[in-house]
This record gives sequence, C-alpha cells and structure tokens, in this order.
Amino acid sequence: MMDEQVKDKTIKKPEDIEKELASMRNIRGLWAKFATIIAIAVSIFHFYTSGFGLLISFEQRSIHLALLMILAFVMYPLKKTDRDRVPWYDIILAAAGTVACLYIYFNHYELAFRAGMPEQLDLIMGAIAILLVLEATRRSIGIALPIIASVFLVYAYFGPYMPGILAHRGFSLRRIISHLYLTTEGIFGIPIGVSATFVFMFVLFGSVLEQSGIGEYIIKVVFSGLGHQKGGPAKAAVVTSGLMGMISGSSIANTVTTGSFTIPIMKKMGFTPEVAGGVEVAASTNGQFLPPIMGAAAFIMIEFTGLPYVEIIRAAFIPAILSYVAIFGIVHLQAEKTGLKGMNKEELAPFFPTLIKGIYFVIPIIGLVYLLVIRRMTALGSAYWAIVMAIIVSLGAKLFIMVWCKSKGVKREDITPDLLPIDPTKESKQGIFSSKELFIGFFKELVGAFEAGAKNMIGIAMACACAGIIIGVVTLSGLGLRMTSLILTLARGSVFLTLVFTMFASLLLGLGLPTTAKYIIVATLTAPALTRLGIPIIAAHLFILYFGVLADDTPPVGLAAYAAAAVAGSDPVKTGLLGFKFDLAAFILPFIFVYSPMMLMIDVTWYKLIWIVITAVIGMYAWSAGIQNYFFTKTRWWERIGLLGFAILSTVPDIQLDLIGLAGILVIYITQRKAANLPLRPYFLGGKLAE
Repeated sequence: MMDEQVKDKTIKKPEDIEKELASMRNIRGLWAKFATIIAIAVSIFHFYTSGFGLLISFEQRSIHLALLMILAFVMYPLKKTDRDRVPWYDIILAAAGTVACLYIYFNHYELAFRAGMPEQLDLIMGAIAILLVLEATRRSIGIALPIIASVFLVYAYFGPYMPGILAHRGFSLRRIISHLYLTTEGIFGIPIGVSATFVFMFVLFGSVLEQSGIGEYIIKVVFSGLGHQKGGPAKAAVVTSGLMGMISGSSIANTVTTGSFTIPIMKKMGFTPEVAGGVEVAASTNGQFLPPIMGAAAFIMIEFTGLPYVEIIRAAFIPAILSYVAIFGIVHLQAEKTGLKGMNKEELAPFFPTLIKGIYFVIPIIGLVYLLVIRRMTALGSAYWAIVMAIIVSLGAKLFIMVWCKSKGVKREDITPDLLPIDPTKESKQGIFSSKELFIGFFKELVGAFEAGAKNMIGIAMACACAGIIIGVVTLSGLGLRMTSLILTLARGSVFLTLVFTMFASLLLGLGLPTTAKYIIVATLTAPALTRLGIPIIAAHLFILYFGVLADDTPPVGLAAYAAAAVAGSDPVKTGLLGFKFDLAAFILPFIFVYSPMMLMIDVTWYKLIWIVITAVIGMYAWSAGIQNYFFTKTRWWERIGLLGFAILSTVPDIQLDLIGLAGILVIYITQRKAANLPLRPYFLGGKLAE
C-alpha cells in the first residue's frame, strides 16, 4: 500500500519540486558532467582538509567560495529561459568569480604585508567579488538577501546622511571594498569560515546518510511503529520529518523529501491535502531545533557564542522535544475529532524486525554523538569520522548481503526486501553477486553523495558570503553598537519589548532567507541587545534561531508551505496557515525559556528538571487541545481560553505557576470528560466507555 501512495498522479517528485522552487537549471550532456566533476571535487577537498588538516583561513575560505561560485553560475540561470543551457555570459561570470576568489588564495601573504594600502588590482578584484557574490546569492536563494546586503553597502557609503543614531562619518568605495574583500571581517569572515568547515561537513554527512538509505529506513521503522494508531500516518510524518530535518538542516528539502512519502498516505487515510501539508510543514521546520545535529545550527552557534557543543545541544534539548509533543498532540486530536483511523496492521511491516534489520544505519549517528559528547572531539573532526563510519557501514552492508546471498544460494531474480537478513538500502534488486557489482554500486552511491552534498551547499555558501558583506558593514560602521542602543532605547529597557523587536526582525529577515543566513544576520544585530539585558547568551541565540527557522512556515511567505503544497496538490496559503497554527507552540517556547532559563538546563537540579519536563509535557498537550478546540469533545470558549492559558502556566518552570496550571487543566479535563459522557478515569486506569 505504501508504494501505491507514492504513485499518486497528483504528486510531483521531490527533486522536481526542489528545482522549481530553487529555479535550478536542468542541464544535460557535457555541462551536467562538468557540474558533477566540480561538485565531487568540492566535496573531496573539504573531506580531505577536514581529516588531514585545514588550510589557513584565507586559503580554505577562498577555495571553498571559488569552487561553489562555479557551481552557482552553472546550476542557476540568470532568467528562466536559460534553464536548459549554460549561455556564454554565465561562463564568463563563473570564471570571473573564481578568479576573484582565488586571487586571495594566491596573494594573501602579499596582501597581509600591504594591509591598509590596497593596489588598484586588489580593488578591481574586490569589486568583482562583491558584485558576483550578490548575483550568485540572488540566483541561488532569491532576491531578499542581496537587497538587504545592498542596503547595507549604501549605508556604509552614505553614512553622514543617515538620521539620528544611525549616522556615521561615511566611507569611500576604496575603504569599503578593502574591508569587505581583503580582511576576514567581510566576505571571507566568520560566516563563510563556518560554511567552509562545520556546515559543509555536516551537509555532506547528511548526503552520505541519505544516499545509503537511512531516509527510507527511518520511514519504514516509524510507520511500522505508529502507522496503526489513530492518525498514524500523520504521527509517523511528525517523527520522520523531525529526525530527517535534524540531519538535512533545510525546511524545504525536508518537506519535499519526507513529504513525498508521508503526505500521500495522510491524504489516503482521510486528512485533507491542506492538513496533510500543514502537518509536514510544522514537523519539517522544527527538525532544525532537534539535537544532536540541529541542521548544523549548533555549530554556527559555537562560533558566535564561544560555548562548547555539549552545552548548546543540552540547552536546546527540552524545548525541541516540547515543540514536537505539541505537534504530536495536535495531530492526535485532529484524528480524534475527525474520526480518522490508522492503517491496518496487515499493511505494515512488524516493528521490531524492521528496526533490527536496518539498525546498522544509526551507527554513524551514534558514533557522531559519542565523539562530540563523550570524547569531546571537535565538531569538524567528529563530522569527518562520522562520514568515514557511514561509508564503512554502507560498504559493510553490501558485503554482508553479497556473502549471505552466495551462502544461501539465492538467485538474483528471487531477491526481495523481506528475504534479506538486513535492510537492502535503496534498491532491493541491485543483486550484489560479485565484487565488481558491489564496488560499482558502492562507488556510484558515494559519488552521488559527494555530488549532492556540494550542490546542497551552493545556496548556503552564497548566503554566508552575502551575510559576510552585511557583517563587514556592521563592523566597519559600528552599526552593531548603534543597533543595540537603538533597540534598548525603543524598548525602554523592557526585556519583553526587546524580545518582541528581535522576534519581528527574525521573522521579517527570515522571509526567503536560508536558516544559516538569517541566524547570522539577526545574531549580529540583536544578540548584543539581549545579552546586555542579562539574558544568558545561549538563551538569546536560541531565541533568534527559533524565530529565524519559524519564518519558513510563517505567512505570507512561508517557503516550506509552498513546497508542501506542491507535494500535496493543496492551496499554499491554506497549507501555510495550518502549518503556522500547528507550530504555534514553538512561538511561545522561546519566550518561556528566556524568562525561565531552567528549561535550558541552566542552574537546575535533576529533581527540578524532572518536574519541569513532566509539567511542560502536560502543558504542551493542553496547548494542543486549545489549538484544536477539542479535548475529549469540542471545547467551550472558556475551556479553550483556559487550556491555552493554563498550558503556558504549567510549561513555565516555576512550581507555583505549574500547580495553578495543572489545577486548571485538571478542572477542564473533568468538565470535558463529563461533556463527552466519559468516566473520569481514563481506560488505562480502569475507566470504561459509557454505554
């Protein structure tokens, strides 16, 4: 049945949807081979330097940007009519961008000696690099970020004409280009440095896992465990999308990848297309909050906060779980109030055999967590060895299948997924009966992973380079200090108003920007204002990350909603509104953990932590009931308001507020069960349904 759902005529392929949303070229022939060779070379370069030693900052970053600049102009057209070919001017732009970046690589020693005294050629190369970064960013992720960067460039030049606190003495084009191109505070600053190290390696890690078949395995396991429950396909979609979103780090990519499988099944089981799409949007978006990988956001935070990785994922853990408790509760109550059933158990694979058959898939993830948390290895080194483990595990699985088939005398045509003792990864009939077949299949898989990893990095790298322009202007003009003063002045020292201003900045800048870029920009401009008010640095940065990510499902843009609508064949506006509704818990959690840092495991004892988790889980389920306007039956207006209010009180880590919240939820629990003609004790405590 599952396979049949994927063949739904109204469903587009994930790769087709991603290309439509990203406006990528559909090139073939020599140019396709050229792009593949460059992409593989990019991944090999990063994999090698991560394992055997990074180059110095300027060298690593300039090569990283130069190679991805080639892919940006080859893969993304100037206009839609050029989607099937690579015109001559794009070849020139790709070459010019590469030369401008490599100019830094070959001349960085000389540039260091003449710091502050750039030559004419330095400035020409710098101007080319800045303009082409803006254009490559526009092509790969859209117009929003280049416009913002251009506004900052104008601000740097016309500083004396700016109003009030924003005014500064202004800078010449010579000084602006020199600062943005010839220092590590502009294009080649921290954002592209993070892109060239941590982010690339974790994106590559996700690609290797995906190519090896972990996505298919996760879907099988989750559906076998949850598919039979009420609203089971939607619950499975929540868990699957969360786990895959943690690895992919992209709301859109996660939506179209897992959604292409989960949305058709949800529709088949009775969910409307808009609800199915909304569930996928909320679940896919929140995956970027989920430790231990957090879509690579945790590793960018390391650079901005100076905190160790362990502290970041520890702080992020409880809010991330609570956001999924709320979505899971909403899905369950949606099934309850609409009378939707789960899938028949006969249609699903048994849970434990399915789990065990592919358990080797999780070895690289367990290894990554071990290296990061137990061994306290660097994020870069951990990512390198996690990729090595993923490659070894993939090859080992193929070897095992070959040996087992030969020992059992299994013929090629008889191979089925149920027959093999372990999960056969992507193609059950690839028939590994010889060493040649095995290594050819493994090589194609590895090449595909390295190619996909580099191509997935194009938009991220261009966004980081463009964000570097913004950060360069901020450091050159002193805008960061001015923004901090401006925010604090407007907020009149109020923590709440400062948080509200930061929230709107994150949501507005997040409309159309990738997570990496919006987090970097907002953290640069607003995080100092938050920390000046005494907010812990990790709480401030998680607050910014949450609302930056939530922009992906916030109307009116909500790019993840458009992706889900393309998969579901639904109205994108309605899909976005439902995704926003299902994800509302993630909008209140940041305010709660800022005011009560104990939720981030800051200065909290273990027994207080247990209490916080229990009350917050109850609170999040009550929140779900309030959002759905349904507990055991449709809620009355005062019950709905009460559920939402008491949910917040019981989620806040304060024992008095928790007790008030729990008492209020208990009262509504009693009134709801009476209204639904149900006994006060639920069935698992001995209660029975009324006749």
